[in-house]
Amino acid sequence: MNDAAHDLHAPHFIGIGGAGMSGLAKILAVRGAQVSGSDSKESETVLALRALGAEVHVGHAAENVPAGVSSVVVSSAIREDNPELAVARERGVPVVHRSDALAALMGGRRALAVAGTHGKTTTTSMLAVSLAELGLDPSYAIGGDLDAPGSNAHHGTGEIFVAEADESDRSFHKYAPEVAIVLNVELDHHANYASIEEIYESFETFAGRITAGGTLVISADHAGARELTSRLAGRDGLHIVTVGAAEDATVRVLSVAARGMTSEVTVLLDGAELTFTVSVPGRHYAHNAVAALAAGVALGVPATDLAKALGAYTGVRRRLQLKGEAAGVQVIDSYAHHPTEMTADLEAVREGLEGQGRVLVVFQPHLFSRTQQLAEEMGQALALADASVVLDIYPAREDPIPGVTSELIIDAARRADARVSAEHAFDAAPAVLAGLARPGDLVLTMGAGDVTNLGPEILKHLANVATNA
Repeated sequence: MNDAAHDLHAPHFIGIGGAGMSGLAKILAVRGAQVSGSDSKESETVLALRALGAEVHVGHAAENVPAGVSSVVVSSAIREDNPELAVARERGVPVVHRSDALAALMGGRRALAVAGTHGKTTTTSMLAVSLAELGLDPSYAIGGDLDAPGSNAHHGTGEIFVAEADESDRSFHKYAPEVAIVLNVELDHHANYASIEEIYESFETFAGRITAGGTLVISADHAGARELTSRLAGRDGLHIVTVGAAEDATVRVLSVAARGMTSEVTVLLDGAELTFTVSVPGRHYAHNAVAALAAGVALGVPATDLAKALGAYTGVRRRLQLKGEAAGVQVIDSYAHHPTEMTADLEAVREGLEGQGRVLVVFQPHLFSRTQQLAEEMGQALALADASVVLDIYPAREDPIPGVTSELIIDAARRADARVSAEHAFDAAPAVLAGLARPGDLVLTMGAGDVTNLGPEILKHLANVATNA
């Protein structure tokens, strides 16, 4: 395969195992490209890519870049001193940002892009699953796996391409969707945005990329989204559909009723009430589903059909994913790392709990810059749990910032009257959580780093406690 702007017939992906990169590599491999890449470690995702014929190396080295490579694909997380990036520049091999590669893949399709400070992965997944359920076979690229390694992307035979649009590095400015969703607008990604005004400007640019006559689906409830809507009002060739519980919403959410770990949602759409089930708990996820419904309708999918198909969505990895149950305790994994996400997930699992069970959290802060800016709000969010254990900061791509540690969050949580403690030894956390839990409780592993690996270990400890009781 070949694109006029970017030659992707033999791409090499640096960091191919990442959520965003692996999806593009999968689609290209299925389309017949000669895909190669590297990642820092072996993973199920790497194995899935190899099964598709990709040549994947573990570790980064100049010799990993094939002689016949047509381009090298990078994300914003790849540093300039990466040896594979350095050798590509030395050889004159074109370096393509992952957003440009995704834009090329969407070419010729009816593109639907999902943006927002949080909720993108869930909403994109809901659309991918429901459109597939209706036999439309969409292509999609998502920032998380639906149910198996490699399920974050699909090359479909249908005309629709659903993509998660990342605002963190402004890469969503590369897309030109027919329909776009903006779920919320908040200050985040502090290394790239100095103010909320810069965030608004960035989302305005994204909305300006919607094709003439296209549709923006945007929250009617979120303050930042409403501000963006007011800034976009009157733009020629842009149809704006607002969704939410607000009385002036185009698609109005009339009710969200908790049914254990599911929700029953009733909306008012085009003057008629429509009720459907969302198989994940919480008002936050229900509103994501309504945004997905409105976007699908904007593409011409019948509302009643899509509402029913949305019930086929059962979740995505790391988005309130049930990891198992032992000794009467459920262990659920949450990707939430921004205070708004943390609050939404804690409220959702609280709604879903039956009986007198408690919500216990092991939280791993993600990024020094985010912790520096939002520690107070993170601590306040943790006050919604009955007890929390806070791990050290997961640095990801960042270097430490002097004085910025997880203690900032712990102090804030205590000011909010939360029951919280620190655990600096990552491997000791499972025993600590198992010791706190009792039958009927729910344990939430929360954060965007490797805290997800603790779920199975907590279950093992719980099982041992039950056996030895």
